Amino acid sequence: MTTSYARWAPVYDRTFGAITNAGRRRAGAYVSAFDAPDVLEVGVGTGLALPHYGRHCRVTGVDFSDEMLEKARERVREEKLGHVRDLLQMDARHLDFPDDSFDVVVCMHVISVVPEPRRVMAEIARVLKPGGRAVITSHFARETGVLARLERWAAPFANTLGWHSDFDRAEVTETPGLRLVEESSLPPMGMMTFMVLEKGQPLR
Repeated sequence: MTTSYARWAPVYDRTFGAITNAGRRRAGAYVSAFDAPDVLEVGVGTGLALPHYGRHCRVTGVDFSDEMLEKARERVREEKLGHVRDLLQMDARHLDFPDDSFDVVVCMHVISVVPEPRRVMAEIARVLKPGGRAVITSHFARETGVLARLERWAAPFANTLGWHSDFDRAEVTETPGLRLVEESSLPPMGMMTFMVLEKGQPLR
């Protein structure tokens, strides 16, 4: 997948980035409703979502792709996004943050792409504070219908497309320590899903 993102970086904003704009706006509005949250965006990419977070947020972004991160840094400079604290190169399977670091972790259109998605979700759960929220936007496989057949047909081309068309929602919803609290479809045509999962309070 690393090579696919290096290939997509120059045109991402005008292609897949445009298709997924509804999810970014929804996630940005959701996060901005919190009072001065510490926010981690996993898979920040070219930084398309960064302007959608309220200026009272404290945002850290991580991505595996240096090409994507350079574009994100350029966006922060050009748009003077002072609420963005840091943009770091990092493997989402090994987040270099202490436990219970963030109020919200956002992961948009990334979880169906990364190797070992359950491991990434476990890391998201680990760095969330108790009571914190994980905001996920992604495409998930349909079980029936014409689109379900098309998704299965496209599955072998994941490395070329940069995403898995047959991604199972259980990879997200079965994360230990997180419970699903909100779910809805996103345009276009309900292709994408908006999910919010909450980290349980510590045992007493």
